[in-house]
Parts: sequence; structure tokens; C-alpha cells
Amino acid sequence: MSAQPLRKPETSAQATLTEAREAFTRGDWDTACRTMERVGEESPLSLEDLEILARSKWWLGDVQGSMALSEEVFHRLVADEQFRAAAKSALTLSLQWGVRGNIAVSSAWMNRARRLLDGLPEAPEHGYLLYLEGNDAIYLEGDADSAYDAALQLRAMNRRQKAPELESFAFMLSGLAAVRRGETTRGFADLDQALLPVMAGQVSAEWGGDIYCSVIHLCYELADYSRMRWWTDALAAWCAGLSTSFMYSGIVRVHELQLISAEGGWKQAEEELSHLGERLRNAHAWIAADCFCELGDIRRRQGNRSGAAAAYAMATALGTDAQPGSALLLADAGKNEEALTDLRAALADRGLLGRAWLLLPIVELLAPMDTDSAEVYCSELEGTAAYYGTVGLLSWAHHARGTLLMAHGLWLQSLREFEAAAQGYRSQHLRYELARIHERMSSIRAALGETAAADAERATAAAIRARLGAAPLSLGTADHEREGLTAREIEVLGCVLSGSSNRQIAHTLTISEKTAGRHLANIFTKIGVSSRTAAAAWARHHGISEDPRA
Repeated sequence: MSAQPLRKPETSAQATLTEAREAFTRGDWDTACRTMERVGEESPLSLEDLEILARSKWWLGDVQGSMALSEEVFHRLVADEQFRAAAKSALTLSLQWGVRGNIAVSSAWMNRARRLLDGLPEAPEHGYLLYLEGNDAIYLEGDADSAYDAALQLRAMNRRQKAPELESFAFMLSGLAAVRRGETTRGFADLDQALLPVMAGQVSAEWGGDIYCSVIHLCYELADYSRMRWWTDALAAWCAGLSTSFMYSGIVRVHELQLISAEGGWKQAEEELSHLGERLRNAHAWIAADCFCELGDIRRRQGNRSGAAAAYAMATALGTDAQPGSALLLADAGKNEEALTDLRAALADRGLLGRAWLLLPIVELLAPMDTDSAEVYCSELEGTAAYYGTVGLLSWAHHARGTLLMAHGLWLQSLREFEAAAQGYRSQHLRYELARIHERMSSIRAALGETAAADAERATAAAIRARLGAAPLSLGTADHEREGLTAREIEVLGCVLSGSSNRQIAHTLTISEKTAGRHLANIFTKIGVSSRTAAAAWARHHGISEDPRA
């Protein structure tokens, strides 16, 4: 019998390398990272091992370290003339830089991938490039048609390449395009289809996580909190099966906290949002900015103006326009004109859906003093809500129309609009918005002479605010805005509502005409208007009744 060849004993370095590779295979990213780094300190890592180290760092949430290593991998692939693999590396880096909020660097990496793929036989990597181009068309240019064309090309490519991720990309782009075209139901049917290959593990985590986040962000933009809850739960389940340490686990929590905040869990949300924003700011800039915007909204509603301003400043530093929150902070301080200026400026930089978030605040600020201008913005919001058809947007539209009808003194019509808004807010579990509606309805009931009903509405609003930990009634509500008006000034406003001149006001209230004029001037200053018409509109909007003696 012939002798068996002796097996060479594994060296210490080889044993360590084997340990790192095995740890990576079983998903023990921390061991894989630490062990691979130890090997790298003794000798240069092979290309494959460098990729393992880069991936391990990504799973652990060290996105900056991972991307630096991925850039090294890219250059080594190019040097080895592995152009297709280098293109895939460049495309992933493009995605990651885009997620971090650096569009210029993201575009540079996409162009590198494009040059490498140019002239090579068709491969799945061409589909990745097409997907990124379609995303840019949607998010940077608002071009739904180009995104839909890219989806058709991806479907045709998938029939040839048989790559499941291309199918996911195709449904993703066609779904986004359909929603942007106002075909919301059809669009989300496609987006649901895009999720299936991700859930089946057929799409790599970097790309699958971005698909989840893109759809959840779209739900948030549409104020569709019910659908946002479903997708957030799906993302949480997907993350739970992968790793508790990687970046998307933190992102899941951000979305969960946005929903918790919407439902009124402000204390819990506030405690976590600041920490998460800091953790994600260098990994996922726009999600980190969402953290700080949400934190700012909570603090503003609690009456913590300095804390809110600091949070909005952090969001702005990350490249996000912190509106309408930042402008509403000005309005809470009585700076309505400045708030309106900022909101109108922000409108110019936003598309149809982004504008919707600004229109209700503009209507609420404008209605008491300029109903004609408020009508323009209200009509736009109603058109946007009808176009997309989501409960959240329709609720905002009812809220805006009720506000405008209230300013005209059309109490019953405005009450119907507010009741419709309340129904929508209730179905979405939006507690703070419900409190604001009950405050409006309290003013209307008071104007209608329904004192008991007005008291009940006010008590409901106060109970919700107390449970939330919200500040006392803001400048946008009737009672707080009246605090600066004396009882006599409210009587003068009632006379103005009835159309009385200064002489008639003086006769009705048994005061001199000069005193009536002085009261009127004080009123104009306190409520921020410059004409009797605007003062009358403000009075109607805040439930002040006409003086029956006039």
C-alpha cells in the first residue's frame, strides 16, 4: 500500500485567516472584522479577504470604513482588469454615497461604472446602472416617464439575464413612476412586487435596504401612515433575520419612532431620536435629517423653542429643508410674516408632493388676514390630495378648507370640513392633529352659541394635549391668540364684524369716536393686520361673534 502524502500543518496566520472567513460565512461580523484586521496588520490581504473586511464593517455599521475599503477593492479590480466586478463595486459605492447625501460623489462613481460597462457584453450590472439612472430621474429631476422607460428596459433585460434583482428594480421604478403620476393604488401594487425578491434574499442587503427605505419614505411623503406601518414592520422583520448591528437596523428604528411620535409617544421618541441622528449622520444623511426634523417637531409642540431650533439646524446642516417646522417655530413666536416668507420660499424648491407639506400651514397663517391668497393655496392642496388620494393628504385638504370657511364665518360648512379631517386623523392615529381640530371646532361651536358643546370640544383638546405633554394652546388657536386682546377690544371687533363705522362703534359701546379708533389701532397691532377687512376675517376665523347691539 502506497504512503499517503503528508498534509502541511496550517500556519498561525493561515489559521487566523480561516477563522475570519468562517466567521464571515456564519454572519459573525464582529469576529470576522477583528480577525481579518489582525491578519492585515501582518501581511496585505488578498482581494477576496479585503472584500470580506469591507462587508463586515458595513454590517457592523462602520459605513465610512467599509466604503474606504470598497474604494481600495475597486482600484485593485481595475488593475486586475476585472472590469465587470469593478463596475459592480462602483455602482454600490454610487448608491452608498447617494444615501449619505453626497450626490456629486455618487454621480462620479456612477460615471466610472458607466465607462467600465461601455462596450462589455450585457450583464446584470447594466441593470444596476439603469436602476440608479431611473432613481435619479425620479428623485433629482421629477421625471416619472424616464423612470418608467427604465423599468421596461429592466424587465426586458431580466428576461435575458434571469437575475431576480433586476425584476425587483423594474417593479420599484414602475411603482415609483405610477405613484408620481397619481396612480397610487397601481403604484403600490408594483412596489409590493418589488419587495418579494428582497424578502427571498435574492437582492444584496445594500440594495434591498434602500428599496425598503425608499418606499417607507414615499409613504411618509404621502402622509400614508397606515401603509408606512406595514412597510416598517416588513423592514424590521427583514433586518431581524440579518443582523442587529448593521445600518438598516438603526433606520428601522427611525421609522418606528416617526410612527410612535405621530401617535403621541413623544417622550419615548425624543429620548432616542437625537442619539440615532448622530449615529446615522455619516452613514445615511437624509434619514439622520429626518431624525432631527422629527425631534424638532416634538420639541416645538412641547414649547421647547430653543431645543426645536437646534434640532432643525442639525437637519439643515445635513442638507434637508427643515420646513414647515422651522417656519412654524417662527409663527409660534408671533412672527407670522417671517414664517410666511420662509414657507413661500420653500415652495419654490419643491415638487407637487413636497409642496403639500407646506400648504396647510400657509393657509392657516393667511386665512385670518388674506382669504383670497389663502384660497389659492387651499385649492392647490385639494388638487394634490385628489391626485394622490391618500387619507393623510385628504385630511390636510379638509383641514385647510375648514380653516378658510371659518375665516369667512361659514360656521356649519367649516364644521363639516373639520369633522372630515378629524375622521381621517383618527384613522391614522394622529393625536396632535386631532387636538388642533377639536380646538377649531370649539371656536365654531362658540360662534354658533353652543356653549356646552364648545366647552366639551375645548376639554377634549386640552385632555389630548395633556396626555401628549404638548404646550398650552399655540398662537394658531383662538383662546391663546385672544389673550392679548382686552374684553373691550373683543367687543370692538364684534362691531367691526357687523360692518360698523368708528362712529357707530362709539355709539354702540358708549365711548368716544377717538377711543374707538384707538381701540381699533391697538387691535390691528396685536393681531398683525392693517385693514378693517382683515380684522373682520381674523375675528370670524377665531369665533368672535358680531355685536348684536350694532
